Amino acid sequence: MNARHVLVLPDRDAAEEVARELMDRFGVPEEPQLVRDALAGEDDAEDAQWLVVVEDPRERLDASALDEFAGEYEGWLEAP
Repeated sequence: MNARHVLVLPDRDAAEEVARELMDRFGVPEEPQLVRDALAGEDDAEDAQWLVVVEDPRERLDASALDEFAGEYEGWLEAP
């Protein structure tokens, strides 16, 4: 089974920085995927959250550590 973690960030800059840091700090082998997540009913791009999708094929990443890390950027780990 291939685990996947989704970190929710407030903006693109934070998401890009988190993606880079994940590779350095957590040793994520594959570059995380960034996805723009417009809030329901909102057309303004400023109201979009960004998702950082991390594949974890060996299920070795600690969810609480990822949540704490995302919190450093005013984000959080989406519950599975």
